[in-house]
Amino acid sequence: MTRSPLPFRLSAIAATALAAALALTACSGSSPAATPTPTSTAAASTVSGELTVFAAASLSQAFDQITTAFEAENPKVHVNPITYDGSSTLATQIIEGAPVDVFASADQKNMDKVTQASLAGDAPVFTTNVLQIAVAPGNPLKVKDLASLADPGLKLVLCAPAVPCGNAAKTLLDAASVTVTPASEEQNVTAVLAKVKAGEADAGLVYSTDVKAAGSAVTGIAIAGADKATNKYPITVLKASKNAEAATAFQEFVLSDKGQKILKDLGFGGA
Repeated sequence: MTRSPLPFRLSAIAATALAAALALTACSGSSPAATPTPTSTAAASTVSGELTVFAAASLSQAFDQITTAFEAENPKVHVNPITYDGSSTLATQIIEGAPVDVFASADQKNMDKVTQASLAGDAPVFTTNVLQIAVAPGNPLKVKDLASLADPGLKLVLCAPAVPCGNAAKTLLDAASVTVTPASEEQNVTAVLAKVKAGEADAGLVYSTDVKAAGSAVTGIAIAGADKATNKYPITVLKASKNAEAATAFQEFVLSDKGQKILKDLGFGGA
């Protein structure tokens, strides 16, 4: 009987095993593991630096949330505490030289003051809002509509006419042929709401979003035809911005689906 030499058989087996091992190594272990490609905006963002934003008082809750989301996606950017006030007050400060990167107004009129002074470029509208009547919880004085506000025994607070909420209030009152004598005229809508919440006023005209944000602290009364005085909110990047890249990124975030969802969830209308 002829037999294959044992050394040859062992060599063949060893060669087969070595080939299999090399094949396995080539498939799985010879190259370093691939580094995952960043998929989040935060990982990919190269925007950095500080950002100064001026925004209408009625945007405080929305822009606080937008800022948190924006910084999460752009971790190298620090948004300074936002200055919230009446749009007319903010526009005046910008025209007088306040160092600002982004301005969000509650109306077109006050934005126009800034753009017509050649201090800013495009100012797209990013959201809308309408007024409601804010009264004490449960509406103890039974305020029904704008006509109810003419009652001389009712203490009414409005925004000043130069402020967007004051201009909108005047438009609605004039359209309804209602004449009122406000106890005070405030420089922003936050001040109007604060007086109603504190019991210093029986009623005030504020934005529907302010009523929603106040929760059980006030009762809101819808105004028939409120859409006749819909406020449109534009946002712009100032030409003198010290961080135009970050300012533009913030503006774009406000206009993005994520920014729009935050606004919608808080009761703002679509642009």
